Amino acid sequence: MTNLAEKLKILTDAAKYDVSCSSSGSNRKNNINGLGNTSVSGICHSWSDDGRCISLLKILMTNNCIYDCDYCINRFTNDIKREIFSVDEIVNLTINFYKRNYIEGLFLSSGIYKSPDYTMELLISIAKKLREIEKFNGYIHMKAIPGSSKELIHELGKYIDRVSVNIELPSEKSLKLYAPQKKYSNILKPMNIIKDKIIEIADDKKFFRNTPNFINAGQTTQMIIGAGKETDYEIIKKSENLYNSLNMKRVYYSAFVPVSSSKLLATIKEPPLRREHRIYQADFLLRFYNYKSYEILNDNNPNFDMNLDPKANWALNNFHLFPIEINKASYYELLRIPGLGPTSAKRIVSYRNLSNLTYDNLKKIGVVLKRAKYFITVNGEYRGLKNENNTRVREMLSISDRSNIQQLSYLS
Repeated sequence: MTNLAEKLKILTDAAKYDVSCSSSGSNRKNNINGLGNTSVSGICHSWSDDGRCISLLKILMTNNCIYDCDYCINRFTNDIKREIFSVDEIVNLTINFYKRNYIEGLFLSSGIYKSPDYTMELLISIAKKLREIEKFNGYIHMKAIPGSSKELIHELGKYIDRVSVNIELPSEKSLKLYAPQKKYSNILKPMNIIKDKIIEIADDKKFFRNTPNFINAGQTTQMIIGAGKETDYEIIKKSENLYNSLNMKRVYYSAFVPVSSSKLLATIKEPPLRREHRIYQADFLLRFYNYKSYEILNDNNPNFDMNLDPKANWALNNFHLFPIEINKASYYELLRIPGLGPTSAKRIVSYRNLSNLTYDNLKKIGVVLKRAKYFITVNGEYRGLKNENNTRVREMLSISDRSNIQQLSYLS
């Protein structure tokens, strides 16, 4: 029989390929007899929306799985050591790690053990025991298993703060090719069940004070990048649809890692990390900069320039809209300027209410113009390239961006 330490080693390692975890947005409170508090804590090894570094116990309940997905290390035909935690083992690990100040919450995923419903029943047992027996009020993020019943999804949602249903691959075509046992409709169904229940609970809380909680921090999902043949445009369109139609909190992206022997994926030798980085940048534009997917890419230009970030690429493809006068541009026009983010745009709008801004003023309020200078005028003055054109500016920004990516690779 495998000891607990060995199980922990195996099932924490198996969980590392799941990146769809974050704790922001939950407000579960502690009480006098409880343990833990989500609202004042964070989770290390992940990042919340407000920039906090947050820590959690991140494990699989089991790496036993009934499916044989080509892209997954836990596929049942893969020759790896299989383990499963009991309900009590996960509960005890969570409580003991929390008391030692190692973690501030639990992120629990799982292979599909025996059946989707059976797996969900085990996950519910863990969450229920943590909440009702151990009085644990810290953060809990779990996976809802595609193919499980509506009743079980509703039951799980009563005990956890955030839930994930991984869409896995960006298109139904890829899912049929690499995971023929799975159905796209079975993945989308629980997402819709969760969305509808969150809306229902939010409406009930307007009228009934004691309405029970249901997944306060919303739902996330994850896509594997590089296994299928989808273009970058197809991927960000899929994400845009998930945000708009399912109120998704986050879509996470994971560069395909060739960890499982697969004839279909044998030609992929290393994960497309730079592509993953570009897609994350585009996702940020969708969520915070009011861009539409068709503005970032289109059918004629369906893939990202690996040497240039998506926002700068958009600006250069629409170079006729620039330069923009910094003292007249709206807040949303300022957000379209490469090198300016929401903080800089808000400072500009605020300070120019007092007087026209100059280059010196911009420097004093912390606006960095290294990239923006090619796209703005300040009181009519332009400090970009003389006789500039978008080809030359593209070269300058590409050099800068390659340097930034090299630094990121070194730090990682």
